[in-house]
Amino acid sequence: DCYGTLIDWERGILAELRPWADRNGRRDLDDNTILELFGTTEAACEAETPGKLYPEILADVHRRLAQAWGIEADDGEDARFGQSVGRWPAFADSAASLQYLARYYKLVIVSNVDRASFARSNEKLGVAFDRIVTAQDVGSYKPSLRNFEYMLQRLGAGLGGVTFGKGDILHVAESLFHDHLPANRMG
Repeated sequence: DCYGTLIDWERGILAELRPWADRNGRRDLDDNTILELFGTTEAACEAETPGKLYPEILADVHRRLAQAWGIEADDGEDARFGQSVGRWPAFADSAASLQYLARYYKLVIVSNVDRASFARSNEKLGVAFDRIVTAQDVGSYKPSLRNFEYMLQRLGAGLGGVTFGKGDILHVAESLFHDHLPANRMG
């Protein structure tokens, strides 16, 4: 996983949404309230429109947050938030840790973003991943098992001349909802 694990999505989202909410008279919203409604709204948008690219999902989330908080929606602000992934910071130890791990392991990303958004984030991570699987590639968002099936299929077809099965994979992630539960279901 990438977002929440390697990229600090909470800090990135709050850096985008907190000033917007404050400018629009919603200083009463604490960080947890913002992140909780973002999380449930994002999951709903991903489930309703799994074929949309992540910037479109984020724009939809922004629009729904505006509605929920009584803020007049602005298409330009929605679109800017949709493009915000590349501005989200990496955790301080992500790049060095990945560079170390890459010396001993194959590194694969399975992420709920599109390729362009991930490319902007990957600039902060400083490592070339051996395989990248995005929601754009699969046409669905985690926690859908399709994302994990797709990744397993790609690794089963080989990576650097070596094939990998379920027992060869350690899935590292922050989200119980998006990652731990579906990865455990997949074995």
